[in-house]
Amino acid sequence: HVQLVESGGGLVQAGGSLRLSCAASGRTFSSYAMGWFRHAPGNEREFVEAMTGGGTRTDNTSSVKGRFTISRDGTKNTVYLQMNSLKPEDTAVYYCAADTGLAVLRVGSPAYWGQGTQVTVSS
Repeated sequence: HVQLVESGGGLVQAGGSLRLSCAASGRTFSSYAMGWFRHAPGNEREFVEAMTGGGTRTDNTSSVKGRFTISRDGTKNTVYLQMNSLKPEDTAVYYCAADTGLAVLRVGSPAYWGQGTQVTVSS
């Protein structure tokens, strides 16, 4: 079965860094866009970043621009989110997602979701 599994979340102080990983299995994802959403308590789910198998990236949202960087490995079955200069408002459950293109993924209706990994940033 298709599965996306996130890892790498944890507790970090403001200004610190974390790298999230998402390992995909169950089908070929090389032609799929993969990326990240986050969901904080009391807030709506928010798109973060995504990337195609060919290397095209979305522009960063205003809240993470210049701080977060998405990447994928050579097999295209793992996607990463390098998070630097973390702020308390970055605290959320971060979800990996995949779909056939950047546009459909970004609007929040991806075909596949992971289970999420908790990121907590203390002040």
